[in-house]
Amino acid sequence: MEAYFFDWLNMFFRWIHVITGVAWIGASFYFVWLDLNLREPPGWKKDKGIKGDLWAIHGGGIYEVAKYKLEPEKMPTTLHWFKWEAYTTWMTGFALLTVMYYWGADQYLIDPSKMELTQFQAIGISLAFLAGGFAFYEALIKSPLQNFPRVFGGILFVGLTFAAYALSEIFSDRAAYLHVGALIGSIMAGNVFFGIMPAQREIVRAIEAGEKPDEGPALFAKLRSTHNTYFTLPLLFIMISNHYPMTFGHDHAWLVLALICANAAFVRHYFILKHQDNHQPWILAVGTLALFAIIGWMMPMPANTDIQVSDARVLDISMQRCASCHADKPTSAMFTAAPAGISLETVEQLESYKPRILTAVQSKYMPLSNLTNMTDEERAEMMSWATEVK
Repeated sequence: MEAYFFDWLNMFFRWIHVITGVAWIGASFYFVWLDLNLREPPGWKKDKGIKGDLWAIHGGGIYEVAKYKLEPEKMPTTLHWFKWEAYTTWMTGFALLTVMYYWGADQYLIDPSKMELTQFQAIGISLAFLAGGFAFYEALIKSPLQNFPRVFGGILFVGLTFAAYALSEIFSDRAAYLHVGALIGSIMAGNVFFGIMPAQREIVRAIEAGEKPDEGPALFAKLRSTHNTYFTLPLLFIMISNHYPMTFGHDHAWLVLALICANAAFVRHYFILKHQDNHQPWILAVGTLALFAIIGWMMPMPANTDIQVSDARVLDISMQRCASCHADKPTSAMFTAAPAGISLETVEQLESYKPRILTAVQSKYMPLSNLTNMTDEERAEMMSWATEVK
């Protein structure tokens, strides 16, 4: 019964997380595009304090959009705020982290082959990492380094890469990736809560009080918003990576994560420049070549086909190491049915899933956190059997 409710909670929070994440990132992409496409307005608009404007067509209508440098001539009756997309995405993401990785710590968070941890120890390390990583970013952005974007970006990248490496030595491979994503998401939501929203509230307060708004907080909020837009593509990659064990299951998974995320942020830079009519197609070309280079470097070594493995031997390994989950009636408390509908209790079933078995065993994605203690020799045997042509 516990596994049944676990699956429903997992699905519910994941569903809401994706919905709110789409809303947040969509709004972020739109406002970055909007801000970078503003053009110098005519004189009469400048006299009203308008910094830039643009015209657009969508949904059968033409829109005129204008951005004030700071304050309008008169505060509008209705002012739309954009914050709950960010807050809800973070809250549902943390709920998903709690349900899947804290509640299911033994299956998804802890890898005994890396570090023997109790459930509470693992949760404590997780929370400390998220809090410490967020504090590191806040200290960095509030330092004079904020005025040196390349140095700032370099230090932040090194910090996140070190975090990925450290986490890969503590938690399961999948959990290590997830925690880097959780940290990036926390930084992004923190930028909204601690930087962007206070600046916007101060602007509104000053206007309503008849004061001249201070431009400093607004510029600082813009900096945080710029950081968020560079985080988006790496974060989206981490969100989908748990479906592709060749990434987090790689022997140097932390480096794979660092390289792909750096490349994703680099490609995002192309679109930011393009929004300003600064076309730099070489960025896309370099990004594409870099991705192919990463793919080539990650390519797994072929299985050792010199090992002769019988069907009976593979079935024996599967029954010991796989069938506690992948069975019509799993004995694992975490599942009420075979994950993805894959049962591995007969030779015929094993034969039908050979390609998936090869990927899962080769990447060390399965068994989850190696809870059943599959040995390297058993992995080699299963890989040899899965690549054997009959």
